[in-house]
Amino acid sequence: MKTDQSPAATESPQLRKLPRKPALLAAAALIGAGVLGLSLNPSVPFAVAETAQNTQTIETPFGRAPLSFADLVAKVSPAVVSINVKGDVKVADNNGSPIPGMPNIPEDNPLYDFFKQFRKGMPPSQKHTPSLAQGSGFFITEDGFVVTNNHVVEDANDITVTMEDGKKFDAKLIGTDPRTDLALLKVTDKTSNKFPFVEMSDNTPRVGDWVLAVGNPFGLGGTVTAGIISAHNRDIGSGPYDYLQIDAAVNRGNSGGPSFGLDGKVVGVNTAIFSPSGGNVGIAFAVPAALVKEVIGELKDDGSVDRGWLGVVIQNVNDDIADSIGLADPKGAMITKVTEDGPASKEDIKAGDVIVEVNGNEVKDSRDLARKIAELDPDTKVNLSIVRYGDKREVDMQLGSFPSNKKLAALKKDEPEDLSEQMKDLGLSLAPAVKIPGAGKKGVVITEVDPDSDAADKGLEAGQIILQVAGVDVSDPDDVAEGIKKAMEAAKGDKDTVKVLMQVKTGDQTRFVALSLKKA
Repeated sequence: MKTDQSPAATESPQLRKLPRKPALLAAAALIGAGVLGLSLNPSVPFAVAETAQNTQTIETPFGRAPLSFADLVAKVSPAVVSINVKGDVKVADNNGSPIPGMPNIPEDNPLYDFFKQFRKGMPPSQKHTPSLAQGSGFFITEDGFVVTNNHVVEDANDITVTMEDGKKFDAKLIGTDPRTDLALLKVTDKTSNKFPFVEMSDNTPRVGDWVLAVGNPFGLGGTVTAGIISAHNRDIGSGPYDYLQIDAAVNRGNSGGPSFGLDGKVVGVNTAIFSPSGGNVGIAFAVPAALVKEVIGELKDDGSVDRGWLGVVIQNVNDDIADSIGLADPKGAMITKVTEDGPASKEDIKAGDVIVEVNGNEVKDSRDLARKIAELDPDTKVNLSIVRYGDKREVDMQLGSFPSNKKLAALKKDEPEDLSEQMKDLGLSLAPAVKIPGAGKKGVVITEVDPDSDAADKGLEAGQIILQVAGVDVSDPDDVAEGIKKAMEAAKGDKDTVKVLMQVKTGDQTRFVALSLKKA
């Protein structure tokens, strides 16, 4: 389930010194022509050449490829900086994973408490403490504007920028955009220093193009890794925007650093990695340069990014929903909840409506709708084409202004959760089946599952229907809460957790699942 308002914690890399040990260093040199001859068709013409900049390249049937990135690195690395942040840094709890990179340990395991304490790194009373965190960034102007990630600096009290040559400068926060995880800093240097800077690329890189990631992994300082663009348009679940996927090594501390094309221009800002271990596995994600330019331009001018806002919670339309409401194709965005006092609440828009067009432009899915609305300014008048149980209608309305994170959190807190209510402890978002087209009349539908929850581990998925909780027939989230209360009251012994038995329906099959829930 997504909202038209739609992760990463501030990074605190730690480097532990290891005992000095004798080491055997092996060096091997591969002679280009001899080695290539073992793996490449001899009839394919390859030739070594030197460019005008004295950079060695190899000519292939598909163009010229570099034998070394050294000249490029020398050109761009002075503009890349390490960012040190002092502030109230929150300690991540990894959603139940005892320590980063380790699987969940059962609570009855004798090592559970040890690893849980190790994971937290400090007593519970010290979960919020003044801490140092590190990330990366890069200059985009000679007068000291620096781009980085929002999650690197969002809790900062003091920000220090460290250049490649070790010089340090204080910096102030100009603005942040949590939706794209971008932030803009300005070095507060009172001298006449002109800083080295890099430009954002105007071209969209192709899948397979070389890319260099430069940053400050684990606080080690300027580090360069090479890879390729692996894919475009990746959805990493952090909003409506698409990301580049790259396979250059990106680790903790690289956040906010640039990825360069071979022309020395920034093609993306590194922001997240996919990793079961917490380290690089060759899957990293970067905010594309075109989006960075757009957002940073607004941050520089206004300190924030203003976006249009509908004030609805939305989800994708699947085949079953499309059939049940008379849509020919599973397209559009279904409204699962209308935000109280939001722009949509003033119009004839209801839960169960499917938005299929905005200003005559087709809506492909929920993310597409969120992007289309975000591209419009607040107070813009829009025309929505809506399908309500087979009937198509038009709604003209005026967009609101997308609220800040704090205001958004307050809206969610104050709203009566009558349609989709997140059972945080269970890791589930639920909605009455009668209010979800095609779901039937009994039970509550699972609309979203926290991937790090016990529910996900037990195989619960969005679209399944919960019929009973602790023997209580359920028809809305309040009934689920009543069943949980019953299970809590029936729990015996001094265990910290309670098993909540649920009857779950998938298609025509039902099964019972026992979920673990911590006692209050």
